[in-house]
Amino acid sequence: QVQLVESGGGLVQAGGSLRLSCAASGSTFSINAMGWYRQAPGKQRELIASISSGGITGYADTVKGRFTISRDNAKNTVYLQMNNLKPEDTAVYYCNAASSRVRLVAAVLGDWGQGTQGTVST
Repeated sequence: QVQLVESGGGLVQAGGSLRLSCAASGSTFSINAMGWYRQAPGKQRELIASISSGGITGYADTVKGRFTISRDNAKNTVYLQMNNLKPEDTAVYYCNAASSRVRLVAAVLGDWGQGTQGTVST
């Protein structure tokens, strides 16, 4: 089993930035891809960014060009740099891992944690 701990959320004004971190532990040998998700109030959790062990990335259209995912394989840590934040980016942000980027959609390796709250004010 894989354990994940997210950190780095907070309150920022529109146009500001936040940097999230997520550290994985446990059965990390099974991890190939890592991803960031978010869940806004009243909405389902959605995958917004993914990265493979080789550095191939993917983004949801809503964050493309503003968010950047990166990872440190040696530290089993994934990051999400969020720039030019908008009020609609307000959500609880989660990370998870999978054996491939495709499996990040519905076959993750870790239990969902509490996530980290990101709030963007106008």
